Amino acid sequence: MEKLPGSGTLLIDLELYRTFLVIAETSSFSKSSDLIGRTPSAVSMQIKKLETMLGVAVFAREGRSVRLTPEGEALLGYARRILMLNEEAVSLFVAPEVEGQVRFGAPSDFGTRFLPNILSRFARSHPGVNVDVHLDGSPMLDEKVKSAELDLALYTARPGTGLARGGEVVFTEPLVWVGLEGGIAYERDPLPLAVSTPGCPWRRAARVALDGAQKPYRISYTSFHSAGQEAALLADLAIAPFPASVVEPPLQVLDDRHGLPEIGDYHIIMTERPRAGKATHAFAEHVEECFRELSLGLST
Repeated sequence: MEKLPGSGTLLIDLELYRTFLVIAETSSFSKSSDLIGRTPSAVSMQIKKLETMLGVAVFAREGRSVRLTPEGEALLGYARRILMLNEEAVSLFVAPEVEGQVRFGAPSDFGTRFLPNILSRFARSHPGVNVDVHLDGSPMLDEKVKSAELDLALYTARPGTGLARGGEVVFTEPLVWVGLEGGIAYERDPLPLAVSTPGCPWRRAARVALDGAQKPYRISYTSFHSAGQEAALLADLAIAPFPASVVEPPLQVLDDRHGLPEIGDYHIIMTERPRAGKATHAFAEHVEECFRELSLGLST
């Protein structure tokens, strides 16, 4: 075991911290091995080495998945800070390979849901790139990339639609009906909906599902931002189509037990301006990696 010169303090390899973080995020040794690029046995040996050095177990095995032990939870914050500080220190002395500006567009609701993680990680790995963020509706974002007003954009689309065929699918998850826990809005006739403005793929998907089930409804509340729709849900005035991963108490998923049809999946599409520069390509690869990790985390 390596020790800090002149002291008895152990030195832990940064690769052990990276492996530990990936497993903590995916809750799976096998999925982590794919992301890290090592065999499952090599990943297990890394964690065994880390646990031997610390003298504690950082993961508890539960069938095919794993969870953090109390000691692992205590280590998690330190591991993240250590790797972040390492990236910052290296960036001070090593000239960044990529510089420039990326004009990046995303739907307004992505501002608090996806962008903090995407932007913060990219800033640490590519400090020489300035990202100019534009928030807008999905149809407008697609058009702005085509007209070269944006270099790269993420937008939402329903499978099989024109928008869904215009770029690369980076993330897919179900849309579900959402209402207040213990609420009665779903019992009203016609069904009151809280949705985004016309052109929103989620709004269109909800209407198609209800029309197909021949269930009467009316658009009761409209807001460009999901926070406005959520306000109507919390007041038990309506229900809304939301991504399954964002539903948290006091909201709940509503399904066929509440007399509601399935809505189906939605895609997050990434499209890039033709002849975009090296900085845009680097950011696009980073976005793909972030959503790949998110998909793995949700599937565990």
